[in-house]
Amino acid sequence: MDFFNAIRQGDLAAIQTAATANPALLNEQDPRGFTPLVLAAYSDHLDLVRYLLAAGAHLNAQDAAGNTALMGVSFKGARKIVALLLEHGAAVNVQNYNGATALIYAATYGQLAVAEMLLAAGADKTIADVQGHTALSHAQQKGFGELVALLAQD
Repeated sequence: MDFFNAIRQGDLAAIQTAATANPALLNEQDPRGFTPLVLAAYSDHLDLVRYLLAAGAHLNAQDAAGNTALMGVSFKGARKIVALLLEHGAAVNVQNYNGATALIYAATYGQLAVAEMLLAAGADKTIADVQGHTALSHAQQKGFGELVALLAQD
């Protein structure tokens, strides 16, 4: 099985075997620009994310669009993976190539609990994407009242 397909399928044993034989795989990118950590997080494989972090995968590596693992799980609402990444010191204010941050993704997709976690970790509410929209304006546009109230607080 291909290394990146094993990640998508959450095959921890195959990943451990491959990464032991070739540690450089931990930070390679697949043909679409995804790193193993971004792909594992996006695929919601908590045990695999935990292993990759312990094995030395770059926590804040960005994919071809500039997204980090934290961004990938923030819009999906995968709170356990968000917590794990934050515990390991994930950078909360990294912007992708469109200027979006993990908080902007959480706000855009209505992920209130994730937004709370990101804010507690120091996410900057004032960062705007390339269109000039902040997390607050995204939440307002989508009609997420609780998120608007959270993000409007001083």
